[in-house]
Amino acid sequence: MSDRTLKKGNGWRIGWNPTTEVYKGLVGGDNWAIELTEAEFNDFCRLLEQLTQTINGIAGELMDEERIACEAESKLLWLEVEGYSHDYSLRLILNQGRCCEGNWSQEAVVELVQAAQTLKVF
Repeated sequence: MSDRTLKKGNGWRIGWNPTTEVYKGLVGGDNWAIELTEAEFNDFCRLLEQLTQTINGIAGELMDEERIACEAESKLLWLEVEGYSHDYSLRLILNQGRCCEGNWSQEAVVELVQAAQTLKVF
């Protein structure tokens, strides 16, 4: 039995495979994917959760038409959410090694966040 997990939806996918040597995590969209090391994947999930909590925390202070941008960063990667408190896109940049970039549309982010929260304890 494999501990390998891949979750996907409209415009997003996220996966975890603890049995591989280097790249245990995967994030992507419909037409792209980036394999992540365990440390990168942990940072991705942790920073995504931080950004989600930040957006939810300030949502009551914003007017409906007010757009926001919020970012979080570790040594390994950078994430940014941009849009409205209830509808925002997500952008990822790896800071070391492969130096990759990816993004998810507003339609994909809610399900991606939910999947990341259930995929792995980080």
